[in-house]
Amino acid sequence: MHSPLRSAIPIETLLLAYRSGIFPMADRRSDEEVFWVEPRERALIPLDRLHISRSLRKTLRSDRFTVTIDTAFGDVIRACAAPRPGHPESWISDRIVASYENLHRAGHAHSIECWIDDPAGGDDARTLAGGLYGVSFDRVFCGESMFSSVSDASKVALCWLVALMREANFGVLDCQFMTDHLASMGAVEMPQDAYLAAIRDARGAADASLPTTYRTLLDRASGDHSSPGKLIAQSLTQTS
Repeated sequence: MHSPLRSAIPIETLLLAYRSGIFPMADRRSDEEVFWVEPRERALIPLDRLHISRSLRKTLRSDRFTVTIDTAFGDVIRACAAPRPGHPESWISDRIVASYENLHRAGHAHSIECWIDDPAGGDDARTLAGGLYGVSFDRVFCGESMFSSVSDASKVALCWLVALMREANFGVLDCQFMTDHLASMGAVEMPQDAYLAAIRDARGAADASLPTTYRTLLDRASGDHSSPGKLIAQSLTQTS
């Protein structure tokens, strides 16, 4: 007989951890224990230096994906935790999923979703093609994980995230660990002590929350008779 899942990590504990530069991981999906990670080197994407290829910019402008925020947080985090080729296990355990869903309900964790039309499903049917999720505090967003089942979906989600953060006057986009994928998008590494200084400098409230900023950008696109994707691509072109 299986023992019941351990209680979720308290919201206050998670927020204190992130403000201290640490975060939880698990050894496997079914693991009820977590361990706390403090990387020696931290990967960040400077908000004014996101690298966008010509083909990705074209995808953004085409509105191939319908992009939303916080409409399917549970689906996104579970997709990020799902087995992948060559990676049957995940550090995103069931306990971590439950903990971050609580954090999301409290307004401190957000997801960005990329949807694609599903002709087989009839009118207005769509399929989740990719996305990302992470933790927000002060003017900092800590990206936790992303997934993509359709080419470029997670990259489009990241572009939208950077555009929203820039619009709302965020200061730090933390990506935790460097990967080739993140490096290709402009991520850089810094020592942990420099990262802690960066998040201290980003204390205080952003100009608006990410969901509010998302709605503002959609309203602006509508008022300008433009598409959301073209507006995002244009906003990122200004300094990228």
